[in-house]
Amino acid sequence: MRPPARRLALRALLSVLAGSLAFPLVSGATTEEAKQSQNLEKSGPSRKHDIDLKRIVFVIQSQSNSFHAKRAEQLKENILQQAAALTQELPRVVLIHQLVKLEGAWTILPLLPHFSVTYSRNSSWIFFCEEETRIQIRKLLEVLRRYDPTKEWFLGKALHDEESTIIHHYAFSENPAIFKYPDFAAGWALSIPLVNKLTKKLKSDSLKSDFTIDLKHEIALYIWDKGGGPPLTPVAEFCTDGGGSHCATTFHSFLPLCGKPVKKEHIFVAVKTCKKFHGDRIPIVKQTWEAEAGLIEYYSDYTESSIPTVDLGIPNTDRGHCGKTFAILERFLNHSHDKIPWLVIVDDDTLISISRLQHLLSCYDSSEPVFLGERYGYGLGTGGYSYITGGGGMVFSREAIRRLLASQCQCYSNDAPDDMVLGMCLSGLGVPVTHSSLFHQARPVDYPKDYLAHQVPISFHKHWNIDPVKVYFTWLAPSEKDRARQETQARFKEEL
Repeated sequence: MRPPARRLALRALLSVLAGSLAFPLVSGATTEEAKQSQNLEKSGPSRKHDIDLKRIVFVIQSQSNSFHAKRAEQLKENILQQAAALTQELPRVVLIHQLVKLEGAWTILPLLPHFSVTYSRNSSWIFFCEEETRIQIRKLLEVLRRYDPTKEWFLGKALHDEESTIIHHYAFSENPAIFKYPDFAAGWALSIPLVNKLTKKLKSDSLKSDFTIDLKHEIALYIWDKGGGPPLTPVAEFCTDGGGSHCATTFHSFLPLCGKPVKKEHIFVAVKTCKKFHGDRIPIVKQTWEAEAGLIEYYSDYTESSIPTVDLGIPNTDRGHCGKTFAILERFLNHSHDKIPWLVIVDDDTLISISRLQHLLSCYDSSEPVFLGERYGYGLGTGGYSYITGGGGMVFSREAIRRLLASQCQCYSNDAPDDMVLGMCLSGLGVPVTHSSLFHQARPVDYPKDYLAHQVPISFHKHWNIDPVKVYFTWLAPSEKDRARQETQARFKEEL
């Protein structure tokens, strides 16, 4: 579900950003970022600051699903092995999913008070990374030594919007490129003084956010705006490509493959549609990805044999579609072949790569309750729950559906937001939302080019102001490049 756009005081923000910040926010190439980084380093009392590894806390943005937990453990082991080879006292390595049983732990900000209390006396930096981030510990140490750890620092690889976008509530619409936020895949760092400052702010003024949509943007905005901290300082050594010898971190583009790809006959695809879109949206599906699907049905409020569609007896609603989605879940569990382990529910304007989904699902155990896609959050600062946003596609294991329907958790109305109700129900059952950044609620133009450059996307959503057929064949259609990736990813998964 897409939340309503929130108005920000854009003109005031822009004027401050443009005129009064000590550090420039205008985006540039890597060489420009390096110059900025070098200039900023000179602001400290010296060019080198004597810290060692024991003063860095590594925080892996891990997940509880067995596949992701294993990858995070492998990265932790790699970090500790590198540290041991440097004959230094080992740093602390924290896996977020093991830290606290808190629904919103993945949003980071609720964890800052814990980090402040636990680490402020004996640490200088909190370094965050994803489970697939690759870190050269020696080089990372060299990078962090350039920054005065007694000052407030927010370091990362800078992303910026090329145009204002719904996923950022159209923030900075007059000049989207002016605001920078970190690419989590490259790793990002907060100095302990900044962590302590943000903790004081959180204690005096608790989080009141409603929706969590794009965490990396929202964290940067909170640090600068509500937290009164610095803007992001671009660090050229935080990389997401193959990089060069200067890179302290890298992130490889690959689709996880943990065995043979799941057979397409083991993935049931349910397309939600309605009569008014039979003529324009369904032909796009048929021109693009329908042929990839082994099992597919179109669920509508009207039976049309030429498609064909299935009328579930649920009236169409202008929003929400909860009644229709729960009818699809019940039909899959009770009326489909019991050997079909996976269900994916998409909108009629979702563009998806089934072949890439087959690869991704090879890493998940369908006997576990898996609920997979692009993760959003609602009210996580005050309890709340996480959910998979529907437009990018919601993937369910049969076991997740069985537990959900057995719980009797239901829609409060047919037009309730289906994805949010599902998140609320599954959260209550203790079934975790599993996030994959390869699913996208919006169009390619809504994401930074540098962000998409290190992805092998599985889905996009919406046909608005784009050519959806061109988008599919540009971003999602099976290609020779996909086959080349398949040949290299087996080697890469052994890298750790």
